[in-house]
Amino acid sequence: MKRLLILAVSALMLVSCSESFNATRALQGGMLAAQALSLSDEQVQAYVHQYITQLDAQSPVLPESSPYVARLRRMTQGLTQVGGVPLNFKVYKTDEVNAFACADGSVRVYTGIMDLMSDDELLGVIGHEIGHVALKHSKKEMRQALLTSAAMEGLASTGNVAAALTDSQLGALGNAIMNAQYSKKQESAADDFGYEFLKGAGKNPWAMAMSFEKLQSVAGSGTRQQQSAVSQLFSSHPDTEARISRMSARATKDGFKRPSR
Repeated sequence: MKRLLILAVSALMLVSCSESFNATRALQGGMLAAQALSLSDEQVQAYVHQYITQLDAQSPVLPESSPYVARLRRMTQGLTQVGGVPLNFKVYKTDEVNAFACADGSVRVYTGIMDLMSDDELLGVIGHEIGHVALKHSKKEMRQALLTSAAMEGLASTGNVAAALTDSQLGALGNAIMNAQYSKKQESAADDFGYEFLKGAGKNPWAMAMSFEKLQSVAGSGTRQQQSAVSQLFSSHPDTEARISRMSARATKDGFKRPSR
């Protein structure tokens, strides 16, 4: 999923995700490409944390008392980290059919996709997204965004501390990340991670194929806004029919029966 999890964020603001700082905000000078490539994991996560903090502040985050949040908490109980990265979950109230995971472990799920999918299907989507984090795809995306974004101007850092981003840098870096795409190889690897994630949770991995089917259905019969979002979301992914076929074949080979809807 084109990072099923970052796409519709553009409808909210031009920042997204991909990873103290008591540094001056009057950042001067330029950042060489080598500096972006040499960022530590901690620095990457710190930059992403700046994104998600601002995004949360400007998004319709549901409170803990919400039934949507209660459902997500129940589904993800015990899921506290992946690949050594601590996870945190929030729900955005929006009809967008989307979800995303960031390199700092932030996972954001939209009510639109929660209304569309069953628990297992949604868990498969979440597994796919955190797969990008576990497989370090998100950190690679962040570094690439820094290489290609105007935001890297003045992103000098001291020691292992990330510089504080100005609002304009947040916007520029957000634009770069929004336009970045995971490779089809990375997307396939994240699909496999989601499949194994479901199996490890004692769930029927057929849910991966079924989640793709539902997204495909939205692309064909949803609202114009939903169709546009899902079409963009699929644009960087392997062929949807091929993904459905591959996940279905794996589940069948592993002895799982397709559940009734």
